[in-house]
Amino acid sequence: MVANPLIISLVFSLAIFLIFVGLTSWLNAPREQADERLERYAKRTGGYTFLPDDYQGDEDAGPLPDWLNKRLEERARRSGLLVELARADLKLTPGEWMAFTVLAVLASILLGWIIFRIWLLALLFGVVGFFIPRFYLRWRQQRRINAFNNHLAAAIAQLANALRAGYSLMQGMDNLAREMPPPISTEFERVVREMALGLTLEQALNNLLERVPSDDLDMMITAINIQAEVGGNLAEILDVLAYTIRERVRIQGEIRVLTAQQMLAGYVLTLLPIFLGLVLFMMNREYMATLYETTCGWIMLGTAAFLIVSGFLAIRKIVQIDV
Repeated sequence: MVANPLIISLVFSLAIFLIFVGLTSWLNAPREQADERLERYAKRTGGYTFLPDDYQGDEDAGPLPDWLNKRLEERARRSGLLVELARADLKLTPGEWMAFTVLAVLASILLGWIIFRIWLLALLFGVVGFFIPRFYLRWRQQRRINAFNNHLAAAIAQLANALRAGYSLMQGMDNLAREMPPPISTEFERVVREMALGLTLEQALNNLLERVPSDDLDMMITAINIQAEVGGNLAEILDVLAYTIRERVRIQGEIRVLTAQQMLAGYVLTLLPIFLGLVLFMMNREYMATLYETTCGWIMLGTAAFLIVSGFLAIRKIVQIDV
């Protein structure tokens, strides 16, 4: 049995890509400059530049890896990818994220071809594969923000108690970094680290808000910044803020419970037509071939996709209640 030319070309392209990535990683092993090391932990100006702790610079790398890494990092900074990776707490460089995306596209195209044996549908699967890493990124971001918000009220109350005990604000945040669970501990550890590297309290807290775009955290940072300007009892302010945030989290939890059935219905109604279409296609290809071999069939598929997406977005809009 002769292998399909599309599969051979995909496997060959994947092999060339992996060899290129391996050679790039092997050549890219010099030391970093001091400024680049500091930028890993503390943003001073421009876009956020959070990178993994084990990221190595490319100062002495060959011309091709050096050009590629700098180009990818500049593009990631302009597009906001570095901020997105920091919010999701993904320890990936822009080059590694690009490799992950390319592999997802190639795997999706191969899967589409194995299922349908049609070029156009395989390419459509590749488009879906291009967005799979972004969906995963958004999911990690939302999960991390929810975990942060769930523990923020307890963290603010603990910070207020530390201030009453005579700790400074920086010492109280360091206590949060040691005592609270992630991601609270991780983020406040970064705040303390950035202040130790020379950033002001306002800059470090603004960087924290950039990594964790939470409305509750925004209220806390605003209260701290105002107290630093005009004075006052910060412990009492934090106590009131902790109570407000605790009530918001409680109400949001009740809303999620009351709307869980409607949200589940939205997912079922969205995925059920797609699942049944795939099952029917694998059971009887000739019967389903009318949908992609005629113009009327493509119009039906496009209309169905539009209605499915519109219905899902409408259900999400109905069940999402802001507090």
